[in-house]
This record gives sequence, structure tokens and C-alpha cells, in this order.
Amino acid sequence: MFNLSFRSKISVSMIVVFLLGLMAASTVPAQGSWLQKGRDLLRGGSPATTGDLSNQQIAAGLKEALRVGSENVVGQLGTLNGFNADPQVRIPLPNSLERVRSTLRPLGMSPVLDDLEVRLNRAAEVATPRAKQLFLQSIEAMTLEDVMGIYNGPPDAATRYFQGKMSTPLAAEMRPIVAESLAEVGAVQSFDTVMSRYRALPLAPEIDADLTGYVVDKGMEGIFYYLAQEEAAIRQNPVKRTTELLRQVFGANP
Repeated sequence: MFNLSFRSKISVSMIVVFLLGLMAASTVPAQGSWLQKGRDLLRGGSPATTGDLSNQQIAAGLKEALRVGSENVVGQLGTLNGFNADPQVRIPLPNSLERVRSTLRPLGMSPVLDDLEVRLNRAAEVATPRAKQLFLQSIEAMTLEDVMGIYNGPPDAATRYFQGKMSTPLAAEMRPIVAESLAEVGAVQSFDTVMSRYRALPLAPEIDADLTGYVVDKGMEGIFYYLAQEEAAIRQNPVKRTTELLRQVFGANP
């Protein structure tokens, strides 16, 4: 009834052995089993992967994203009206000088302070391009641990990383540029003129304003504000993923 040929018997035996092998494999932890290794090979991955992407691919994609994002921010703010015409980052007068403007307005001196406000923004615009090289240096210095922490972190994880690494050297880079720019555009002279008139008023409270330090601080706030916007957009908005590597990395990011 069951007249199997020799070749058929061999085939049946092979099938039985194969099924027994599958049953035996099912008792081994999946991560170390040949079945899991096969899946990894089919995916082109390895045990050191996140999803279908290796840590090295994630690192390369994230660094590329940060280069793109930081260059966009510097290009946006480091140009004429990059700060002055943008209500999100426009640098207002320090609070102490706002009081001076209110005091001098009846004397017709407030336009001088209005002009000074524009000059503060111009100084930030001139100094911002100095951030580009510092961004690139910080990106190149990232370790794999830094990269994975940013990749798996909140939407502003990279911005926080840069703030921690760059704030001190960036302030040092920007300060002389801002000081020189304020002098060149006449901001210092305008400030001195206004303050001499203000101090001549009876009972005028003393005002001490470090314009250079103030512009540097506000300039860095603007840079990091837009870097956070770029970072969130690249993570969330497919249109911002301008290269195939970015699409692979951030398209797979949960």
C-alpha cells in the first residue's frame, strides 16, 4: 500500500530530520539560535543592530543630519536681517536700556535707542557664522555613545548636547566679533551718547549694560532655538530628510 521508492524514502527522511531540527532549535533562546542568525543575515544586519540599521549607519546618518541642520541655522541667522527681521530671535534692548528709552522718550531721544537695537541684531548676524566650524568640530568629536544617546533621546537631544559642549567656546569665539561689530556700526557711540544724556538727568538711577555679553548670550539663544527646530523637523518631517542616509536612519526611528 505504501510502496515508496528508495529516492522517496530518502526525501521523507530528510523532511523528518529537518522538522526535528526545527523542533530542537525552538528550545534554544531565539537570540542565540541559528534561526535568529539567519534572520539577521537576511536583513543584512548583525547582533549589534537597531532594527535593520547598524549603529555605524545610525551614527553616520545622525552626524549628517546635524551637519545639515547646523549649516541651515548658521546660513539663516548669519545673514542680513537673520536676527533683526525674525520675531522669534530678534534681540531686544536689555531691560535696563528699556527703562532708559522710556525716560528719554519725552526728550526725543528714543530713536537713538531704536537704532541701537537694530545695531545689536546686526552684530549678532555678523558673529553667527563663527559657530559653523565649532558645530563641525563637535560633530566629529561625537562618540558612538553620544550618538546613540541623541538618536534615542528626546526631540532636542542633539541641541542639548551642543549647548553643553559649545556654549563656552562659542561665546569666546563670538565675543570679539560682536565687540568689533558694535564698534564698527556705531552702536558703542550711540550708547555712549544716550547714556551721557541719561546720566545728566536728575535722580537718574545708575545703569550698567554689557552690550557685548548681552548680544553674545542672545545670539547663542537664537542659534540653539533654531537648531532645536531643525532637529525636530528632521526627526518628524520626511521632507527634511534630504539624503538617502537620512531617510534610512530617521525613517526607521520610532
